[in-house]
Amino acid sequence: MRTPTKLAGALATTALLAGCGLESANGYVPPADPAAIQAIDGVDGAPITVGAKAFTEQLILGKIAAIALGAAGFDVTDRSGIPGAAPARAAMINGETDMQFEYTGTAWVNYLGMEEGIPDQQEQYEAVRDADAENGITWLPPAEANNTYAFAVRSEAVEELGGVATLSDIAELPVEERTFCVESEFATRVDGFEPMLEAYGIPLGEPDGVPRDNVSILDTGAVYTATDNGDRCNFGEVFTTDGRIASLDLTVLEDDRGYFPAYNIAPEVLTGTLDEYPEIADVFAEITPVLTDEVLIELNGRVDVGGEEPAEVALDWLVSEGLVERQ
Repeated sequence: MRTPTKLAGALATTALLAGCGLESANGYVPPADPAAIQAIDGVDGAPITVGAKAFTEQLILGKIAAIALGAAGFDVTDRSGIPGAAPARAAMINGETDMQFEYTGTAWVNYLGMEEGIPDQQEQYEAVRDADAENGITWLPPAEANNTYAFAVRSEAVEELGGVATLSDIAELPVEERTFCVESEFATRVDGFEPMLEAYGIPLGEPDGVPRDNVSILDTGAVYTATDNGDRCNFGEVFTTDGRIASLDLTVLEDDRGYFPAYNIAPEVLTGTLDEYPEIADVFAEITPVLTDEVLIELNGRVDVGGEEPAEVALDWLVSEGLVERQ
């Protein structure tokens, strides 16, 4: 995806990488020894550069990649904190970075210029993988984690709202209960709020749908707060791996008609780099199978809510999974 979450406290050590046009939130990469991730024969400190965008989840994923590749024997340059999707993509295309974690839907729509995303996760991954091959970028198999759009309700209101569990259930509620908080980007996207309501049979601005007065346009953080308070809306737009879902005890509604595109997380690597060191695929084959929505909600929450450093959160997780050993 998508719109970044706020990073509380973790950018205190922000440093700029002079001359390269990229920014790093924190170039520190904790050293780690191999465990399930093994040292690669012949690497012997070969240089490799890891990129990541400048929001919480990306910073954590960037550190995970940097620590893992360091344990495998590479001399890692960490350029986590690239300010925006377009610069991060440019860094890969230009060969300034060798790898980064990316979202399948983001690449499909934002980078490859497709008009619509693909809801089926495997089909979306395969389409991106195949299309990006000609750009010299190899997409390794994706994680289960899918950071897509969703709507959530405060958990204590679920029963009050008839046990609402799916987006289709909203259509069964009285019109006055169909209240929404969304951010401005989602409200105006061609694949955003209004077509979503159309897909679920409750069109915006229609008497038997969702009256425009039922919709509040707020900043991202305010959407979470208003949804938790329940004073302006019953249903708030969220991102499915955001740590605030757990910390605010929100219940995410099932997208039972498969409206939202897939935004699975996957490692993308310069094909030339992967050709030289094909064992890089083995490194990420240890990582991606255990990256789930629940894992990222927890890790993102430790940074966004708990104020921990992404590098330490990443190392703790890798050690807890037996992927590396702490030095």
